[in-house]
Amino acid sequence: MNDFVIGYYALLIGGSCLAAYYQKRTPFLLLFSLTLASFIMGIIGGEGALWFVTIVAGIIALSAGTSYAFREFLSIVLPRDMARAIRTAPLTASFGIFVVMTYAIAGIFAPVIAPFGEAEVISSAFAPADETMLLGADQLGRDMFSRIIYGARNSVGIALLATFIAFFIGAIAGLMAATKGGWFDQIMGRIVDVVMSIPSIIFALLLLSIFGTSLTTLVIVIGIIYAPRVFRLARAVAGNIVVMDYIEAAKLRGEGTWYLIRKEILPNITAPLIAEFGLEFSFVFLLVAGLSFLGLGIQPPTADWGSMVRENATLVSFGEITPLIPAAAIALLTVAVNFVVDWMLYRSSGLKE
Repeated sequence: MNDFVIGYYALLIGGSCLAAYYQKRTPFLLLFSLTLASFIMGIIGGEGALWFVTIVAGIIALSAGTSYAFREFLSIVLPRDMARAIRTAPLTASFGIFVVMTYAIAGIFAPVIAPFGEAEVISSAFAPADETMLLGADQLGRDMFSRIIYGARNSVGIALLATFIAFFIGAIAGLMAATKGGWFDQIMGRIVDVVMSIPSIIFALLLLSIFGTSLTTLVIVIGIIYAPRVFRLARAVAGNIVVMDYIEAAKLRGEGTWYLIRKEILPNITAPLIAEFGLEFSFVFLLVAGLSFLGLGIQPPTADWGSMVRENATLVSFGEITPLIPAAAIALLTVAVNFVVDWMLYRSSGLKE
């Protein structure tokens, strides 16, 4: 048993004893559970398993510290009302906001941050990482780090645009259906049922195979595919509003449909729609990445994380983790957006800590 193993268990047991002595129930349960799990993992996996636990715990601690510092920073620089809301946000929400802002900065300032162009060939195929190329080169000799930075602009930007289109179509149709009712509501409901009965990836592959894979077609197709989900939410939440007395009073005053939607209904359903926007963005973002991986999404030489995973997948056979970096970027953004959405849903639900 080497010094690392002795120090590892001594640190966990000492931390557990301190937490128990000061009656810190949650830290004690966490540390002692980790100690028991480490005993089992150490027996099965040896020192390597303990190093893995240490690295994971270090990453989690670093993420928690970064989230806490970022939350305090936002509470200082933001206006009073927004600062009060941020101060009460959980660390997961502040971590999600931090990741989203990091991706936004990388996408907006990609030409400044990336050392090379997204399609610039600077080396041989699959060249290893060095002081010039932080992550090495891809199958054509392009800098992987630069393409990942540009991929933040392309992948996230296209997914965001498609989400806006889906929300515009779905929200307008859902609000109109809830307000008008009758035959219009029935027809729209049946159309939505038909579209949603087809799996998204299969529907997207079919439409893109027919109409081509240009960026315009890609954005429109994805917007149409995900608009029915927004329609159902907008129709459901607006249906609870249109039966209110103040809506009937507005109708008796002679107000039109658009007035009811803009002034009476939409302000009362903004919170769930904003939360749904975050969820829809996650779905759209994953669909864009999946289509690019299959070759029908964003086309070369435009940098895209999904296509980068496919193009460099052969490196996995040689023990290289380079193809996993764009995949990790996709997963990290999806998790971060869901953290923020969970917090927004918690706030909009009216629950209090």
